[in-house]
Amino acid sequence: MAVIETVERLLPPSLRARVVPLVGKVATALTDKGETARAQRQALTAFAIRIASAAIAFLSQILLARIMGEFEYGLYAFVWVIVILAGSLSCLGFHTSIIRFSHRYIADGEPGMVRGLNIASCLIALAASTVFGCLGFAFLFLFGDHIEPYYVVPVGIALFIIPMIAVGDILDGMARTRGWTISALAPTYILRPILILTFMATAALSGAPASARTAMAAALAATYVTTFAHILQLTLRLRGAYGTAPRRYQLGTWLKFSLPLFLVDGISFLLTNADVVVVGLYLPPDQVGIYFAAAKTIVLVQFVYFSIKAAAAPRFSAIIAENDMKALATFAGEAARWTFWPSLAIGICTLAAGELLLSLFGPAFTEGHWLMAILFAGILAKASVGPGEVLLNMAGKQNLCVALYAITLIVAITLNVMLIPLYGLTGAAMSSAGAVMVEALLLHVAVRRTLGIVLFAFARPDPNRPGAT
Repeated sequence: MAVIETVERLLPPSLRARVVPLVGKVATALTDKGETARAQRQALTAFAIRIASAAIAFLSQILLARIMGEFEYGLYAFVWVIVILAGSLSCLGFHTSIIRFSHRYIADGEPGMVRGLNIASCLIALAASTVFGCLGFAFLFLFGDHIEPYYVVPVGIALFIIPMIAVGDILDGMARTRGWTISALAPTYILRPILILTFMATAALSGAPASARTAMAAALAATYVTTFAHILQLTLRLRGAYGTAPRRYQLGTWLKFSLPLFLVDGISFLLTNADVVVVGLYLPPDQVGIYFAAAKTIVLVQFVYFSIKAAAAPRFSAIIAENDMKALATFAGEAARWTFWPSLAIGICTLAAGELLLSLFGPAFTEGHWLMAILFAGILAKASVGPGEVLLNMAGKQNLCVALYAITLIVAITLNVMLIPLYGLTGAAMSSAGAVMVEALLLHVAVRRTLGIVLFAFARPDPNRPGAT
């Protein structure tokens, strides 16, 4: 603290007037014991993890692109997106609903319900992901002759990864329920990409072909190691946390709440990845590689949003359980501002260094620099309303979220199908940015109409509307 005070005294008066309040807020967030400060600490922790994750993921993607070349890298990127999409959908919404119900049961003193919810969530995700995998193998068996042969083996390997992706997402939700941000995010965003790169590099150095097949095999091994390590870690850490109360189940209630979330998440994931999927359907893998590299580079901005989202979900749930609408409006507004301003600053810096960053993938990848600017416009629009869909879901408005995301997905698919054949990669970026802008507008309107909260980074409290921000 003495060092900080000395630095403050050395600053010019005009700069000191801006810096001192900011430093005070950070110090309060780090030391205060209130729930809002706790959420801020969780957000800062998640933010730090996402920074490390972004650096690791970015470096690993560069090295994978260098090892494989744009064609094999684009093939791997396309299949990996499909794997993440299928694995996340296999949770059937339980990776989000587990947060809401756990807080309710803890507040009501029902540890047996929490224990039952944890077990049921894992088993449902495992069963659903197995069904997804079996359907994928059936598709390959029936229609394998009608798709490009270079897709068959990577997709076949990918189908074995889906169950571990799904279980890993459930474990993430369990850890976030307890406020264990590091335990929730580190396995997926730190450990797994490091292991994928390590296994791929080891295979390449051992003489294995530098192909998408090898990369998918490395991803398979890395995902299984990561998920089983996460299971062991959470099992040990949760031992005794909910006592010895017998497990209780309310599958009907859980499914009724979770299935709309499944639709929301499904549409959201499709919306996020529709551009890559449609590019893969219309254009060759080398073009997919260029687009994926541009998207992966500008997505460095989005770790701000995901960090705030990870911290905000349990806090939203806790405030809603207390039925304090004024606190909910205040925290929602803060979450939007926490999301927007860091996203703006990081995005500008990323765009400034965009061509240099893309050149690290290989000379051909610099073609994607203009795509980054287009995609950033959409990211910034979403950042301006913060984690709006999380707020609606935690408030029990998941059915409304389904409708909003269905509209957005229709817009995204329509734009992609119309613009990609006409403008190629530029059309894909325009479609993605346009759909995200529509999403942000719909979320803003929905939150205002249903909760009376003006969810916007530039909004300020309205004294005439005590529940608004």
